[in-house]
Amino acid sequence: MKRLFFFFFTLFALSATAQVQLSTKSKKAIEFYTQADNYRVRGQFSQAISLLNQAIEKDYNFVEAYYRLGLVYLNMKSYPDALKNFEKGLSLTNDLRKQKVFWYDMGEAYMSIGEYEKAMKVLSAFVNNETQNKQKADRAASLFKSAEFAFKNKDNASAYKQKPLSDTVNSFPMQYFPVLTADQQQLIFTRRISNDPNADEDLVVSKKNSQGRWMTPVSISKNINTRLNEGTCAISADGRNLIFTSCIGREGFGSCDLFESKKIGDDWTEPKNLGPNVNTGAWESQPTLSADGRTLYFVSDRRAGLGRRDIWVSTQDEFGKWTKAINAGKPINSAFDEISPFIHANNKTLYFASNGLPGFGGYDLYSVEKDSTGWTAPKNIGAPINNHDDQFSLFITADGKKGYYSHEEIVSPGSTRSRIFELQIPEESQVKYRSNYVTGIVRDKKTRQVLSADIELINISKNHTESLVKSDSVSGEYLIVLTQGADYALYVNKKQYLFKSLHFNYKESFDFQPIVLDIDLEKASIGSTVILNNIFFDLDKYELKDNSITELKKIIRFLTENPKIRVEIGGHTDNLGSASYNKQLSEKRASAVYNYLTANGIEKSRLTPKGYGPDQPISPNDTEASRQLNRRIEFKIIK
Repeated sequence: MKRLFFFFFTLFALSATAQVQLSTKSKKAIEFYTQADNYRVRGQFSQAISLLNQAIEKDYNFVEAYYRLGLVYLNMKSYPDALKNFEKGLSLTNDLRKQKVFWYDMGEAYMSIGEYEKAMKVLSAFVNNETQNKQKADRAASLFKSAEFAFKNKDNASAYKQKPLSDTVNSFPMQYFPVLTADQQQLIFTRRISNDPNADEDLVVSKKNSQGRWMTPVSISKNINTRLNEGTCAISADGRNLIFTSCIGREGFGSCDLFESKKIGDDWTEPKNLGPNVNTGAWESQPTLSADGRTLYFVSDRRAGLGRRDIWVSTQDEFGKWTKAINAGKPINSAFDEISPFIHANNKTLYFASNGLPGFGGYDLYSVEKDSTGWTAPKNIGAPINNHDDQFSLFITADGKKGYYSHEEIVSPGSTRSRIFELQIPEESQVKYRSNYVTGIVRDKKTRQVLSADIELINISKNHTESLVKSDSVSGEYLIVLTQGADYALYVNKKQYLFKSLHFNYKESFDFQPIVLDIDLEKASIGSTVILNNIFFDLDKYELKDNSITELKKIIRFLTENPKIRVEIGGHTDNLGSASYNKQLSEKRASAVYNYLTANGIEKSRLTPKGYGPDQPISPNDTEASRQLNRRIEFKIIK
């Protein structure tokens, strides 16, 4: 499965040499040799092989015929046959110009079968003797580094357990680029009806049944699949925002473009081209989406990249429009090819495949982590996932415990098939920041009507919005990802309704069981109340803590957008200690919120602070957990 980057260059280099001085004097051998190339360039390999063998029968010392025969087998991925002919041809010549061409392609072939020590030997010989073609010498030096890396690390395999998914899923000749929803209940992938690269591609989905088994894949939607090709896709964590590749049949900008479809209820909308900020006259494909569907990474071979194929990124602005894509830059992109990116649900770990970094051969999988300064240096994820074959299309579940990838294998010469595998990832190899999710239904508290609302997740310590999703307008369902390592405020917002405030502390370790939480919103009318779960005080103190700023700004925004509303800010305590002390503490806490709001532009006449002490509990004061619920600040509309 190796990509031969300088295949045509090396072929023409040796052909040019051969035209000057072929190693045979046999006119018939030269005739067969010349005729064979007419078939080789058209991919008619069996005819080319037959003619080259006839050329060799006319002259068993015909160096160039062995080389060209090796190239044909190399193109067929029949590496042992390629190496047998390369080695024979090399043994027949002392011409350094011809030896260099053999050494280079033998290095590629040895890498393709995991013979790293032999690859180092021939690549080293090439690098030490190539003085004219710097580009080719640099590539050979890069391959040598990969062979050296692979030789040192091939036995350092982590304890991954992997197995192909059942034949129910792997029911097509080719299936690849799997992606899952955050709840791991839907598996979406590309299927091809034969191993012919031009055969029909469609997007299919397999769902888990009640026993946890993957069911028969079906077309994702008649609005998405056509009689032409629909390829690699990305899905948001909630399974409602899909971006996929389409190359023919839809109006676009280039050879392949990215299109978007949204799921409303059970139906997918008519796909729309992402537009000129993302798509160009070049090739765009292999998208991956952040959990909330608002950051897009993809591959393009457009100009102005660092290599032939680079990873690019675009984000959605406040109006839901995709911004001008920018190159992901170093250290992700190299002077060679980077493909098949996958951004984990944590939005911090990016996986991708590259053939320009030290690895085990061909394309290897790498990961980078986002920190305060940018992306870390790429890290090869190692054996046994990476080996001498090409690897790509890795998907890691939100909890970090499983991976899904496709693997292509040679069934017979010139024929391949691919299957989707599931990978059990050992704890020591799991992502640094794992993710959980909250899911449920948003409803009107009074009428029980489902609502389409904005769900906003904010990192409290950074006062930064991490995710923004919508609940479905038909079902009211929502899903939002929470990632380890932060304290979160979660707000549910809808016009004419009082916002809902929730708090999740994910700074430390936590239970990765999904949180099912239905949310009832109250109309913004007299008497409606919201508990401000993200207002914080130290024990027995009334000074606002810094991490209350997110909530306070939320209140200011709500009051600014609703200028006719007047509210009461109510302070409440548990029943520990004297009633008078608790009443005084609750009054001071309510006043602290009042003072902040008035200092930041809210008219005093619109706010009424009031302390209730322990008089209005919402939970029995019999445990610390219930007392914690009673220690609260409430926000109530009074006019």
